[in-house]
Amino acid sequence: MIVRYLREHTSPPVFVTSALLAVAFVSWGVLSPASLGSVADSVNAWITDTLGWLYIFSATGFLVFVIVLMASRYGRVKLGPSDSTPEYGTVSWFAMLFTAGMGIGLVFYAVSEPISHFTAPPTGDGSSPEAARNAMLYTFFHWGLHPWAIYIVLGLSLGYFAFRKGLPLRPAAALYPILKDRINGWPGYLVDVIAVFGTLFGLATSLGIGAQQVAAGLDAVFGWENTTTLQVVLIAAITAIAITSLMLGLDKGIRRLALINLWLALALMLFVFFFGPTRDLLNSLASNIGTYVQEVPGLSFETFTDGGNGTAAEWQSSWTLFYWGWWISWSPFVGMFLARISYGRTIRNFVAGCLFAPVGALVWLTVFGDSALELVQADPADPLAEAAPETAIYVLLAQLPVPEFVVLLASLLTIFVVVLFFATSSDSGSLVVDILTNGGDPNPRWQQRLFWAVLEGVIAAVLLTAGAVAGTDALSALQTASIVAGLPLGIVLVLMAVGLTRALRDERFVVALPVEPSPAQGLRESSRRSTSSSENGEGITGSDTGPETHDPLLSETAVAEFATTRAAPPDSGGERPRRDQD
Repeated sequence: MIVRYLREHTSPPVFVTSALLAVAFVSWGVLSPASLGSVADSVNAWITDTLGWLYIFSATGFLVFVIVLMASRYGRVKLGPSDSTPEYGTVSWFAMLFTAGMGIGLVFYAVSEPISHFTAPPTGDGSSPEAARNAMLYTFFHWGLHPWAIYIVLGLSLGYFAFRKGLPLRPAAALYPILKDRINGWPGYLVDVIAVFGTLFGLATSLGIGAQQVAAGLDAVFGWENTTTLQVVLIAAITAIAITSLMLGLDKGIRRLALINLWLALALMLFVFFFGPTRDLLNSLASNIGTYVQEVPGLSFETFTDGGNGTAAEWQSSWTLFYWGWWISWSPFVGMFLARISYGRTIRNFVAGCLFAPVGALVWLTVFGDSALELVQADPADPLAEAAPETAIYVLLAQLPVPEFVVLLASLLTIFVVVLFFATSSDSGSLVVDILTNGGDPNPRWQQRLFWAVLEGVIAAVLLTAGAVAGTDALSALQTASIVAGLPLGIVLVLMAVGLTRALRDERFVVALPVEPSPAQGLRESSRRSTSSSENGEGITGSDTGPETHDPLLSETAVAEFATTRAAPPDSGGERPRRDQD
């Protein structure tokens, strides 16, 4: 019975392999957490020392690739048939893509990251005016265009091949121009398994970070000690909330939760904006964006191999390489989810919408980051200078010029926002992992969603525990998992960009122009119609042999249309995607 179920509702090679390897990893972490932590640290050190350049060049290359693609004539190609229309309105679509793409980390690092770059920059002296300027530059760099370019490469590839070419919604399908029929063999299954593991570890990093911040909030508000045990209990509790949303489906659960999350996060940001240094924040936003636009080209290729303040390479490993690995490991989750909700949108609309999403993140980072920087610059002994990443936002809220009970309410709102970010990441991720392991069905069965949601929470708990037992902080263990998981996925993303480029070259850009009749023929037809009308007493009618009358606008305007081969690739097993019926 189990074998029959797997054959009917999953892709057995991907599901069974991914499940067994994930369970083996969890068992390793439970039985020997110190060994797991030690091996992970060794692998992480080798990757950052030897292959750090690969992360730098690939992330920048993806950004250049998607911008060129958006500006090209292929920007008008739809992720679906030419007559398809988007399933979701712009607000709902943007809310889902923003909460899925940014998530918990935006709350966790909004205060702590600028302070860290200010006190311990990679180059120059800490706690200086230059360090303050560069603190927001580095933060914008890590949360700006590069992450979304990574998501776009995978999401766009999946959406194009699944909705326009009729292939299953699975990462291997995006490599069809390279692998051909082998996407249904072991090479394709390997790609899907790599995507599953990247998603699981990327989500585990986010869930672990969320648990740390919720625990820190409970400590600040209620005095509960922030321990690994409390964090594991929180992972279990919030995973249960995510499962509830997941069982309700994409429309009733995930979409509504994402919208609630977006509005509450906006309320928290506006609270800090109005009760913080409002005028200075407006000036800082303009300055931060200007500095980012000027400096991002050079910073995109900076490797910090030499020079700096003696710790530049270590700084880049802990920050930039961690972020690029984290974004890459998140890309199957976010990219597939973006593809799933973007049916009917054009490539240009998809890319532009995703690249516009960082604007919200940059405003958020300015409000929280510059508010904290102003306090630390005014008083180097301010508690924010030494605050742990998970507690920094609560320390900032406590220093706003508002009554204590308002600070309490704001802290509770922050906890609630983190919980919702946690839940939306978990439920969306479970949906995506299930799609990855069931062969590309965008509407998987609830039993499989439940299995992966529980497993995600368990992996996050194992990583936190392994980091604590190994003697390193839990955050380092989570960062290590992201960097390691991002390496094979980064190579897959490069191949996806190549495959998408090859497929788009086969799109034929047809310009349909009306055929111009000769003047003599037009005069003859006019004379013939006049004669026919006078003899029969009828109105003017067109001749069967004469040319068709065209709309004058169309006669002078080229009508551009993309023509593509309608036949699905062999053995694709794909059908036109169904609209969401959850």
